[in-house]
Formats: sequence, structure tokens, C-alpha cells
Amino acid sequence: MKASRIAAAGAVAASAVLAVSAPAFAHVSVQPEGEAAKGGYAVVDFKVPNERDDASTNKIEVNFPTDHPLASVMPQPLDGWSVKVTKTKLAKPLTLHGEKISEAVSKVTWTATGKGIEPGFFQKFPLSVGALPEDTDELVFKAIQTYDNKEVVRWIEPQQEGQEEPENPAPVLTLSEASADGHHGSSGTAKDASATSTAAPASSTSASSADSSDTTARVLGVVGIVVGAAGVAYGVLAGRRRTEA
Repeated sequence: MKASRIAAAGAVAASAVLAVSAPAFAHVSVQPEGEAAKGGYAVVDFKVPNERDDASTNKIEVNFPTDHPLASVMPQPLDGWSVKVTKTKLAKPLTLHGEKISEAVSKVTWTATGKGIEPGFFQKFPLSVGALPEDTDELVFKAIQTYDNKEVVRWIEPQQEGQEEPENPAPVLTLSEASADGHHGSSGTAKDASATSTAAPASSTSASSADSSDTTARVLGVVGIVVGAAGVAYGVLAGRRRTEA
């Protein structure tokens, strides 16, 4: 009985660890290069992974928030991609640096002119944006990812406080406070972006972009398998001994 209990416990432990070690799917996300301070300008990277094994991403569309419009959006040229910046008239003109702005960027669309983002790769799409709003802590973008097999994935679901992450979360840019001396962080343009303009091979890109949590989960999964197998083997051997006795 004792051996059977140990074997059962090992199997349960292995199953539990394998369940938590299942890798989470990557999302379209946005991160600043340096910081994105309120009231200032920043270079931000939209990171787009390919989540399919049999199709390439050939189009990515990023929609900008209408409640906090950005007057200046400058894309960095990328080999293998064409880019289009769409502007929309504002219902209420903005005043930036003493100048009235009657329109703001509503959408940026990248379309592949080559192979796009192939399976096992990701791509960064840098933008110089500003001036960032001063009356919010974050900007929520809605991204639409299109594959060459016509599949469309809409990364448009907002994160609700206190709830689990949605299946297709929208990219969120967190804004930092302006420094005490009045500076608003980076004032660089898209030309200063340090992001790699072409996708790296899967062997190096996947390793460099993997989260530490994924690595830990995989290690725990292997440990769980070993523990479970050992428990089952122990139970079988103990059963044989009782039979032989």
C-alpha cells in the first residue's frame, strides 16, 4: 500500500508540474527603448512574434488610442516591409509647444514586401512617438496581425483589473513620470532606434526572447516527469516483490 501511494503521488506530481509548465503563447507587445516619460518623446518597439508553424505574418496594423492622440509618429524604415501612416482629423485640436494640431496619427500599417515574419521568428517595428500625454499612466494600442494564409489575429482585448489576462491582450505602453528637473525622457527619433531591423534566425532569436519564466517552467516539467516516473517504477518493483514473496 505504501509503495502504491508513493507511485500515485509521483504520478500526480508529474501531471501537476507538466500542467504549469505548458508554455504561454507570445503576444504582440510594445516596449520603450529607455523610458517613455509623460509629456516627452520616445522610441517604442512593437514586438510581433509568429505563432504559427505553417504560415508567415505578412501584415501588422497598430491602431492608436483616440482618447490620447499622438501628433508625431515616425516609423523607422525596415528592410522587407513597406509602412503607411494614417492620420485622422481631431474633433478638438491640440496645442503642443504653442502650436495647434488639428490631426493625429490613428493607425500605422506595415506590409511585407518579402517573406514577412516566418515561423520561428519575430520582428520589432520601431516608432518615434510624442508628445506623450501627461494625464494617463498608460497607452493602450490595438494591433491586428495577418498571416499569408488569410488568418487574422486581433490583439485588441484590454486587461481588466483583478482579472486574468485575456486571450488576445492589446499592447500596453506604460508611461513614467517626468523627472524632477523637467526633462521628459528620451527625445530621440526612429533613426536612433537600436532595434534590429531584420528578424534573427529562430535558433538565436527564440533563445534571446524567451522569458525566464518559460525556462523555469520547462525545468520544472522535466523534474516532474522524472519524479513521476520514479514513483511509478518504485510501485511496480514493490508490487513484484510482494508477488514473489
